[in-house]
Amino acid sequence: MKIKDMPETSRPRERFLENGPEALSDAELMAIILRTGTKEENVVEMSNRLISEYKLENLFDCSLKELQEIKGIGPSKAIEILTISELGKRYSKRKNPIKKITSAKDVFTFFHERLKNKKQEHFYTLLLNTQNIIVKEELVSIGVLDSALLHPREVFKPAIKNSAKKIIIVHNHPSGNPSPSPEDLDITKKLIEIGEMLDIKVLDHVIIGRGKWWSWVEDN
Repeated sequence: MKIKDMPETSRPRERFLENGPEALSDAELMAIILRTGTKEENVVEMSNRLISEYKLENLFDCSLKELQEIKGIGPSKAIEILTISELGKRYSKRKNPIKKITSAKDVFTFFHERLKNKKQEHFYTLLLNTQNIIVKEELVSIGVLDSALLHPREVFKPAIKNSAKKIIIVHNHPSGNPSPSPEDLDITKKLIEIGEMLDIKVLDHVIIGRGKWWSWVEDN
């Protein structure tokens, strides 16, 4: 059934106008974003299938290529989905800005929303000034955290370039469990030692899980 053949009370746009966005399901909101379906499915049917099969959070965490591999999703629809996802992340970050780091919880809050559903490990260096105010964040690597591949030069280069006196190293665990691996602990010790030689203090290493975190400082 085409959207125009549906009763007005069942059409997402009309329901939005009548009752507001909070009255719509995730699939109905997605249908408004995507606008059109395919020959086999109208946009509401497509959106229901996408939400049912992949879950909203997983769709938003897909890459452009991964989205286009899903039935019914071409380049335009993939871009629309990722645009909404990115705007949501930016809104969340700006609504709850953290400028000064006082604890591992602050680091968790700063990174959790964007990292909680990542399928690969993302390793960041968070640069701080002498008052522990964030100067900059730098994405150092994406992929399995491996000391053989993660060169300390790349970790400390942003700090040296921006004259930061302190850094916090941050990465996520796609499993959702933030407990450190032996590799995580080895890398932390190594970076702390190198930081001392460079006169750049490594304040902490925070691992972001799903809804929870691990902190080198809090655990030692």
